Amino acid sequence: MTVQWISAPNTTDDVSYPAAPWNMTGQLWLSLFKVRAGDHPDREPGVYGVALVKYEDPSPLTYGELLVARPVNKAVNITDIWVDSVPSMHGGRDLWAIPKDLCDFSVTSTTNGPITRTLWTTELDGVPIATASFTDISRAVPRLPFKGSTWQQRESGEEVTAALVGSSKAAPCRARWDFNPDGALGWLAGKRTIASFRQADFTMSFG
Repeated sequence: MTVQWISAPNTTDDVSYPAAPWNMTGQLWLSLFKVRAGDHPDREPGVYGVALVKYEDPSPLTYGELLVARPVNKAVNITDIWVDSVPSMHGGRDLWAIPKDLCDFSVTSTTNGPITRTLWTTELDGVPIATASFTDISRAVPRLPFKGSTWQQRESGEEVTAALVGSSKAAPCRARWDFNPDGALGWLAGKRTIASFRQADFTMSFG
C-alpha cells in the first residue's frame, strides 16, 4: 500500500512556473454527471466531467488536482479547479486563464494483480469538498493516444485555448463520489455518475 498526503502550501512560496507547454506525467480518474435545466440557476445544463489528477515525476510540477469541466466550442471549459501547488495555480491562471485555486488532498492506492483501488479526499479550508473511490484495471490495457483542447475566457473577454496531446492506458472504471452538500461542489451532491474512466500512467503535452 502507498499513502500520500498532499497539503496546499503557503501562498508566499515561490510562484515561478514552467513555460508552456507543460510535459506532464501522472494518473487521472474521471466521472461524468448530468445537470438538468432548472437544477441549478448558476450552472448551464448539460454534461459535466469531474476529474481527480495526480501529476508525478518527471512532470516539471508534481501536485494533486480536482477539476470540473464541460464541453464548449469543440473543447472543454474548466469551470471549477483546485490544486495543491502555488506555481501550478499561478501558471494555470496566467498562461491559459484556468481559474485554479488551492485546496488539500489525500490519496491512497492499493494494487492487487491487475486491480487498482484508489481513495481520494479533498478539503477546502478544512471543509470537505468530495470523497471519491475508484476500482480499475487500466494498468493492464494497451496504451492509446488522446488529444483535445481547453477553452477559457478572461474577465476582459479574451478567449484562450490550449491544446493537449498524449497517451495513456485508459479504460472504464467503477467510481463512487460523495459530494459535501455544504462544500464547494455541493451542486453535484446526490447526482449519479453517467460513466467513469481511468487514465493510468498518462504522458501529456499541455499548452
